[in-house]
Amino acid sequence: MNAGRWIGSAIDFFYPLFSRYFTRQFFRYGVSGVSNMMFDWVLYFLVFHFVIRQQEFHFWFVALKPHTAALFITFPVTLFTGFLLQKYVTFSSSSDLRGHIQLYRYSVVVAINLLVNYFGLKLLVEVVGLFPTPSKMAVTVFTTVFSYYSQKKFTFRTKN
Repeated sequence: MNAGRWIGSAIDFFYPLFSRYFTRQFFRYGVSGVSNMMFDWVLYFLVFHFVIRQQEFHFWFVALKPHTAALFITFPVTLFTGFLLQKYVTFSSSSDLRGHIQLYRYSVVVAINLLVNYFGLKLLVEVVGLFPTPSKMAVTVFTTVFSYYSQKKFTFRTKN
C-alpha cells in the first residue's frame, strides 16, 4: 500500500464520527490541511530557533529579519507537502492534468489565499474594526471553503 492510501485509510478511520457533517473528501481535505499546518508550525519553530538561531539572515544583498527568513525557508517545504497530501490523499482519483500543472495551479490557489488573508485582515481589522483573532478565524473559514472548491474544480479536476 502506498503512503497516500495508508494516510487516507488512517484518516478514514475517524470519518464515521463526522460523516453527518462532511463528505469524506472534505474531511480528508481538512485533516490533511490541519496536519500540514501543524507541520508548518513545528518546522517554522525549528528553523527559527535552531537554524537561523533568531538572528538576521543575510542572503546575497538582503538581510532578512529572523521571523521573515524562517517563513521564506519553511514556506516552499510546506507548500510542497501540502500539495502532496492533497494530490495523493484528498484528491487521489485520476485527474486529466499532469503533475507539474497541478503543482502550478495549487501554487496559484495558495497565492490567492495569501492575498485574501492579507486584504481580508486589513478590511476586517482596520476598516470594520473587529478584533484580529476573530477576523483571522473568519478569513480562514472563507479561504478554507474557497481553497477546497478551487483545488477540487481547478487544480485536481477529474475527467467527466
